[in-house]
Amino acid sequence: MTATAAEDWKHWSDGRAASVSATHGQLALTGTHWLEPEPAEIPGLPGRWWAEAEAGAGAGAEGVRLRAAASDGITVNGAGASVDGEGAPVDGEVLLRPDSDPAADTATLGDLLLVPIEREGELALRVFDPAAPRRTAFAGISAYPYAPEWAVPAVFTPFEDDDARSVVVPNADGRERPLAVSGQIAFTVAGEHRTLTVSRSGGRLSGVIADATSGIDTYRFRFITLPAPDAEGRTILDLNRAYLPPCAFSDHFICPFPPPGNRLDFAVEAGEKQVLSR
Repeated sequence: MTATAAEDWKHWSDGRAASVSATHGQLALTGTHWLEPEPAEIPGLPGRWWAEAEAGAGAGAEGVRLRAAASDGITVNGAGASVDGEGAPVDGEVLLRPDSDPAADTATLGDLLLVPIEREGELALRVFDPAAPRRTAFAGISAYPYAPEWAVPAVFTPFEDDDARSVVVPNADGRERPLAVSGQIAFTVAGEHRTLTVSRSGGRLSGVIADATSGIDTYRFRFITLPAPDAEGRTILDLNRAYLPPCAFSDHFICPFPPPGNRLDFAVEAGEKQVLSR
């Protein structure tokens, strides 16, 4: 183990704890409210909210529509703010573009951050509250000590014609959704040769995994991210950086479970383990 590798891991670990416990980090999520085409109230929020789809055949989700009065105090940030001016309370109706749109909007209500999201054509509003009990009780993320033997070479092989595929997997909210996957990595760790199915995004690779520690010493599954593979497909699988999914920090995230073949039959005693509370 080099001092640099251990120090880099410690810096990454500290950054993870700071990120999830930030004012509007993952620990602050208190609700994901799925919306219908008809205006409705969201518990704890003023105004009326609904999903607005694009017009025309084959139309998909367009955005979250809000009707509110200026006295309600909801402020829009982003492209939607142009309706009433940057930083001005909504007074009337406004369309909030979801996180899948390059011109995504957010809104605020006092200390609350309101984030429209779109998943598989369905729209929802997420509410982040800095006073969320899980955030105020957060005492860190437990993790295994850094161990260099868990960082190993891996080779990425894309699926035929480099086409992404979808595999339907259960999600943390009890629903099944397609998970886009791009290929497999092959590696040897702890004397075991294995493969994992991964996704490619912006060059980097990511995966959802479980192992013999899952649900016992560690959370029921974890995420991994790998550097972009070179021209020969070579990359590094560093299981010291296996990390907890968002749903470990809030029950209102909809994380995908591992796809078939991504449940390792040995203990990966590396990476993040559990969320700690006071």
